[in-house]
Amino acid sequence: MRNYDVLIVGTGVAGLFAALNLSIDKKILIVTKGTLEENDSFLAQGGICVQRDESDFEPFFEDTLRAGHYENNEAAVSAMIRSSGEIIGDLIDLGVAFDKKGDGFSYTKEGAHSRARILHCKDMTGKEINSKLIARIKEQKNVSILENSTLVDLLVADGRCHGVVLRDQSGKLSNIYAENTLLATGGIGGLFSKSTNFAHLTGDAIAVALKHSVRVKDMDYVQIHPTSLYTGRSGRAFLMSESLRGEGAILVGKDGQRFADELLPRDLLTKAIYTQMEKDRLPYVRMFLKDHVEGSISERFPGIHAHCLQEGYDLAEDYIPVVPAQHYFMGGIEVNLQSKTSLANLYAAGETSCNGVHGKNRLASNSLLESLVFSKRAAQTINAESQRKTLCPFPEPDARSIEAGLKEANRKLLEEIGIEEEAHAK
Repeated sequence: MRNYDVLIVGTGVAGLFAALNLSIDKKILIVTKGTLEENDSFLAQGGICVQRDESDFEPFFEDTLRAGHYENNEAAVSAMIRSSGEIIGDLIDLGVAFDKKGDGFSYTKEGAHSRARILHCKDMTGKEINSKLIARIKEQKNVSILENSTLVDLLVADGRCHGVVLRDQSGKLSNIYAENTLLATGGIGGLFSKSTNFAHLTGDAIAVALKHSVRVKDMDYVQIHPTSLYTGRSGRAFLMSESLRGEGAILVGKDGQRFADELLPRDLLTKAIYTQMEKDRLPYVRMFLKDHVEGSISERFPGIHAHCLQEGYDLAEDYIPVVPAQHYFMGGIEVNLQSKTSLANLYAAGETSCNGVHGKNRLASNSLLESLVFSKRAAQTINAESQRKTLCPFPEPDARSIEAGLKEANRKLLEEIGIEEEAHAK
């Protein structure tokens, strides 16, 4: 039997940060479907929210609730905001280099925020954070990493989780046992024809959770980001960060006129863009930065600037065609404030989970913060409660049975989200 104290599925910030907050005497395995860097945390551009000072708690709290249409779990929102300063301190200790302005941090403002409270690392905040976490993880002698392995089932018996079933690139199945399992496999963008997510992020953890009747929540709460780069090609959509609009970029229709407040909550701005596209009879609207964004655009947004140049657009000079694309999942495996699921010894964190913090619509740049806050809480809970348990041996996985179960689990996942199987088929 391959036994571990803690098994973590996913290498975004939620999975990695949890591992770094677990006791060093624990034997840990981190599993990822792709490579270490192939996760949506790595793609995050805009930044990470932080409570600026005590006077910012109520505005931050209200901004989050208003964006979420007041369907948020207020206890989760409070926990996230109150923990934000501690999390930023942790990241700085790990070597994350947030942009500075003079002697202090550089804060930006994004849609539905009442003030600038978003820390950033140019336009590659996720890459900076994830890279530093990966570097530290590789230093941990108690942590093993397994890439290119897909979660296909949970090992469940006696009312608790005993580990998972994995499938490697050759198709071989194996049981991996653990006293505690944390699911952090990211979102569901791979289920959509146009998404800013990696294509392999298809809600695997949520599907197998559904198979075992683990409680889920808000499964139809899918966020569409207002602005991705329009190319007319299939494949992953390139995100045009909300921080562009936060720094002053405008959106215009075919007539060159602004048609909406660029800092509306994401769902409302998306609706306005679709309305304008229909009016213009075009598959996009246009974004314009020149004379609206202060300072050097190429220095503030080097990654986006470089990508646009590859597509034939100069971010600092041209009108850039943009279109909405699926971006984030507010639903997921239901968890409490310690990231515990309804199944004993099973935890979930990040976009895979749902503690209700985002309500019906996520406030910009709360995703990295939420993932870090509640993955750390999961690790702290495992540290405090973990004790040696007898792991139940399972028979070797049968390929036919696993595939049949997985097919049914994925069908149920699509049904819960509200996607027709025929529309999903590619």
